[in-house]
Amino acid sequence: MLKVYNSLSKEKEIFKPLKEKEIKMYVCGPTVYNDIHIGNARSMVAFDTIRRYLELIGYNVKYVSNFTDVDDKIIKRANELNVSTKDIAEKYINSVLEDMNSLNIKEAMLNPKATNYIDSMIEMIQNLINNGYAYVANNGDVYFRIKKFEKYGELSHQKLDDLYIGASKRVDDKEASFKEDPLDFVLWKHAKDGEVNWQASFGNGRPGWHIECSAMIKKIFGSTIDIHAGGQDLTFPHHENERAQSECVTGEKFANYWLHNGYVTVENEKMSKSLGNFTTVKELLKRKEAEVVRFFMASAHYRKPLQFDEEGLKEAEINLNKIKEAYDYADFRFKDSIATVDTGIDIIDGFYQKFIQSMNDDFNVQNALSVIYDFVKWINEYSRYEKVSQKTINKIKETLNMMMNVYGITLNNESLDDTWILDMIEQRNKARENKDYALSDKIRDELKEKGIILEDTRQGTKYKKV
Repeated sequence: MLKVYNSLSKEKEIFKPLKEKEIKMYVCGPTVYNDIHIGNARSMVAFDTIRRYLELIGYNVKYVSNFTDVDDKIIKRANELNVSTKDIAEKYINSVLEDMNSLNIKEAMLNPKATNYIDSMIEMIQNLINNGYAYVANNGDVYFRIKKFEKYGELSHQKLDDLYIGASKRVDDKEASFKEDPLDFVLWKHAKDGEVNWQASFGNGRPGWHIECSAMIKKIFGSTIDIHAGGQDLTFPHHENERAQSECVTGEKFANYWLHNGYVTVENEKMSKSLGNFTTVKELLKRKEAEVVRFFMASAHYRKPLQFDEEGLKEAEINLNKIKEAYDYADFRFKDSIATVDTGIDIIDGFYQKFIQSMNDDFNVQNALSVIYDFVKWINEYSRYEKVSQKTINKIKETLNMMMNVYGITLNNESLDDTWILDMIEQRNKARENKDYALSDKIRDELKEKGIILEDTRQGTKYKKV
């Protein structure tokens, strides 16, 4: 039974989808004005890992993750480079997709761009104005009346009094002078000279950040989704505001489960562009294998902070290599050593069930990894004294592959039972029997040049491809 920690209730809840075996899942994507850093990628990897597990246990996950392609930061960057906001957005959307592909993040059902849903945003804003939830201020901006939504603050677990104290630090005096209430947030920003804008009955302008996700979700999924996910820093104000405006428009629950991933930290500080302690994905991939980076990020529980350092990356690389070697080790057997009896099948199934139990506890990838490490240890030990059938070998590989696929790691599916390699090994064995060590070494070196590493064991010569 799958249990999921819901940020709204702050409890683990039994997961019940709106529709049997189908999940509507929306993950807030990046604002595209620069290359993404490891902190941005952490959210992508965390929720891709969750998606992969949901699919493993039989759900059809309708996974959507957006691109915010109109925003103050994009406009500022475009002005600095004297290009259009569209040019900036397209450049960095392509950059993000390239990084996502490198990290083996599965393709979404849809990656909507905010600018393709302006009509839906205008429609929602007009609905909010008509029903008294929003108003047009004297400066031409449109604001949402937070006091009209009685549940405001529930998602971020903040009291209004505390929010007012925080608002005094976030809102400047000029902006506050146009608002009915300091906590009211912007839905629509009035058009400014030289900035991209769209026509609307309440005044030309462009959308605020929060309305973008609400409109895209409503247009793509309808009133209610199963899972709304994103970084911990989005809980307030972004997700709080999304929930408020969406439920005021539809009158229905916006999302049944809210999932938030923890920060990436550097020396115990949040990684961010503002602090200058960030590393972009592209920079890291120049010196680290992509699957090592992916495994490093996927190995930490999504709600916990992820400490980014060389030690952690090195440990991920070592552990990943051990798993890959165990996978290859299952194929290291000569046909002569393969038994006809299917031994170990029940043990393998036991490891898989423990893996499922761990992941069913709010996607506990760390406990699930412990199961994988125990499985790897068993594979290595079992292979020393047991002869197993090809069916057992296939079961070992299939199970390990399914587990590791959740982490975004695809193990080598290529069969190692190559006739040419086996013939070469047989020639080497005959050379050794004849004490022709020069020929034996020559064959070993020839295989090594082609990426074939030999291992002489009591069960015979085994090999792996590297």
